[in-house]
Amino acid sequence: MYNRQNWCQCGHQQMNLGWHQPNMNMPAGYGAQMNTPYGQPNMPYEQWMQKGQGMKDHGGEPYVVNIEEVTKQNQNFRTALWTGEHLQVTLMSIEPGDDIGLEMHPDVDQFIRIEEGQGLVQMGDRQDRLDFNQYASDDFAIMVPAGKWHNLINTGHRPLKVYSIYAPPEHPFGTVHRTKAEALAAEKHHH
Repeated sequence: MYNRQNWCQCGHQQMNLGWHQPNMNMPAGYGAQMNTPYGQPNMPYEQWMQKGQGMKDHGGEPYVVNIEEVTKQNQNFRTALWTGEHLQVTLMSIEPGDDIGLEMHPDVDQFIRIEEGQGLVQMGDRQDRLDFNQYASDDFAIMVPAGKWHNLINTGHRPLKVYSIYAPPEHPFGTVHRTKAEALAAEKHHH
């Protein structure tokens, strides 16, 4: 049912989306009365991110985000962005020369998208036999079937920025690992 309060002046439906970037073709100030985070009209996306709203686990609640922007702005090795009952989205920043770490998820399918950077994707049926090797860079998507050993190595000169989707979730709700060493220590404790 149409409810005037659910629509901004530029025609976008509001549904507690967290932030709103008005249609770029609209005149300045058009839609300025729309409610946005912290009650500030049309808060720019960058300000919203600086307030830290994009870097916490929003799982279990409806959530809309510019995934490219939050992925590029993430400075942590791993940040759980959304953890639901059947799906999880994490952001990763992998330093030059480093990698995700050779791993295998027996019951979890994984999707990885590179937003920025370049790397070598390796997969195989055995830990000591990674017979699938392919280079990937900005905008490439990587699908990892459950039960496959896999790794992604940053072959570039800047951090590799990726987001990963796990089905079902792989990491505990709210996971934040600032460094790879912190992630490895947490995994030893978790298993």
